[in-house]
Amino acid sequence: MTMRGIIFNYSSKEFNLSAQQRASTSEGEFRHGASGATQHHSLSRRLAFSSPPSPAAGRLIPNPRWLGPAAATVPAVLQPLFGFLPNKSQTATRRSVVARHGARRRGSSTMRRGSLLPLLLAAAAAAAVSSAEPASTLSRPARPVTVPLGDRGHAVDLPDTDPRVRRRVTGWAPEQVAVALSAEPTSAWVSWITGDFQMGAGVKPLDPGAVGSVVRYGLAADSLPHEAAAGESLVYSQLYPFEGLRNYTSGIIHHVRLRGLEPGTRYYYRCGDPAIPGGMSDVRAFRTMPTVGPRSYPGRIAVVGDLGLTYNTTATVEHMVRNQPDLVLLLGDVCYANLYLTNGTGTDCYSCTFANSTPIHETYQPRWDYWGRYMEPVTSSIPMMVVEGNHEIEEQIHNKTFASYSSRFAFPSEESGSFSPFYYSFDVGGIHFVMLASYVDYKKSGEQYRWLEKDLEKVDRSVTPWLIAGWHAPWYTTYKAHYREAECMRVEMEELLYSYAVDVVFTGHVHAYERSNRVFNYTLDPCGPVHISVGDGGNREKMATAHADEPGHCPDPASTPDPFMGGRLCASNFTSGPAAGRFCWDRQPEYSAYRESSFGHGILEVKNETHALWRWHRNQDLHAAVADEVFIVREPHKCLDKSTRLLAY
Repeated sequence: MTMRGIIFNYSSKEFNLSAQQRASTSEGEFRHGASGATQHHSLSRRLAFSSPPSPAAGRLIPNPRWLGPAAATVPAVLQPLFGFLPNKSQTATRRSVVARHGARRRGSSTMRRGSLLPLLLAAAAAAAVSSAEPASTLSRPARPVTVPLGDRGHAVDLPDTDPRVRRRVTGWAPEQVAVALSAEPTSAWVSWITGDFQMGAGVKPLDPGAVGSVVRYGLAADSLPHEAAAGESLVYSQLYPFEGLRNYTSGIIHHVRLRGLEPGTRYYYRCGDPAIPGGMSDVRAFRTMPTVGPRSYPGRIAVVGDLGLTYNTTATVEHMVRNQPDLVLLLGDVCYANLYLTNGTGTDCYSCTFANSTPIHETYQPRWDYWGRYMEPVTSSIPMMVVEGNHEIEEQIHNKTFASYSSRFAFPSEESGSFSPFYYSFDVGGIHFVMLASYVDYKKSGEQYRWLEKDLEKVDRSVTPWLIAGWHAPWYTTYKAHYREAECMRVEMEELLYSYAVDVVFTGHVHAYERSNRVFNYTLDPCGPVHISVGDGGNREKMATAHADEPGHCPDPASTPDPFMGGRLCASNFTSGPAAGRFCWDRQPEYSAYRESSFGHGILEVKNETHALWRWHRNQDLHAAVADEVFIVREPHKCLDKSTRLLAY
């Protein structure tokens, strides 16, 4: 579908996307097929109504190592992320596979700006107009697209000798600084760690009360008149009841809540204990989210899952930062500490390390500290919201689980009424986010479900038109890995989310990328959510490559239940539709719009009350290249009135 002549209302401005305006507002970048003929314009990636990127924190410094269409800059606070990356000047290539109007388009090279640009613009204007826009969910369902396996890269963890994961502070100076959102934009959480971890048989935990928890903040780097000390400090331990294993106890973890903040405002801050010499951090900065309302949205939201701490991770984070997000959603499987023994020896998969009969699996908890140090330039300046994955379970003595996850991150649990680190909600402008748990009780009789019902009942779609959910294990995946593994959760919760017209669902877990058409109960439905799985952040376990609909790859139904999700068998043969009588389809299902086995991340830009642009970026491309994109369009007149819903396209 072309979107010619549609008027988008965004930030109280109207932009009529006529053909002439689209041609005049593009950035003049073309891709060419093997024949050399121009296939499509770089589009509405720079449309007039696109919100400008938020001002970056700190001083902008040109990075000469990066080759792109234009000179790239990186905030000074983020420079440590890139200081040790290899020079890409000799190896960078740009490829794109873009789902537009349900068709796949490939590009094998990019014409850089130069003296031929005006001629190219004139010659390609007509062709660009007809193929410039991304597909839209208002179109007919996209024809399923599968892109063959791309560059798997090096799914190898950063070693503990890498300078980016080493402790760079001394004494009680803060490290692993991070910012998280509260339930509303007038509040935020700042977290950090003081003191170093300890490992051994008889380690004694640090005293959380030995160091103060203070954040000083203000509107200028040299003026921090406000002070907050409301929060908590804690230490957690990972303990094992076996001889020869090395127990772990963390440094002191601090979480302090800042209140009374102005929405959409850059705040500078220092954290630590001002009573201790050298006990305060350097000045950092972050921006609060826009005010809650139907015409107020952040510029860009980065979405990533299964991030890990590999060399692929560094590429994902590098690209993500260069795309300048205002918020990051991390959909579980953070650092994969449970792929290690307590002596620091690791393997490429969980089952390779531990037999199913092992009562308590080991972990190497310092990987959490390595991850926090590597990510600090990002997390201290860009709010990050996290939900748990299966690799965060981390069983230990006394049947305790999730100690690392629930201790290290701050969550708006109390503010959103869940009082749980596993599920919570928050508002960002005109978006209400609901983060759910795949690995705690999700049954209709459970606390999570009851909380979700109450939370959804309170959502006013005239104030927050967009309703977006996120959790770890996908309900809709066509890969063999984890195929229909979360079926029990889907059976329990899908109808509730559908009844409240959830617009988008983000998940991870499957180590590949996949985007669905709008779907409900395995049926195309214009009021169902778009499910997007981004478990391709960079994990050590490598890519998922086999599809359940390919010959010989349909799993045995008895193998699909996940013991960490209750272990029940809820998936059975389909009873209707093209796959009736079978457990798997014999071709890519119609609800699957696009799938590809490549590492990467996604960017969501909500434009107004009804239109959001989703883009997925592969690691092997340049950071601005888009491999898959689609306009997600809400139809509130149809989908918020349950009595008038259509059940099929």
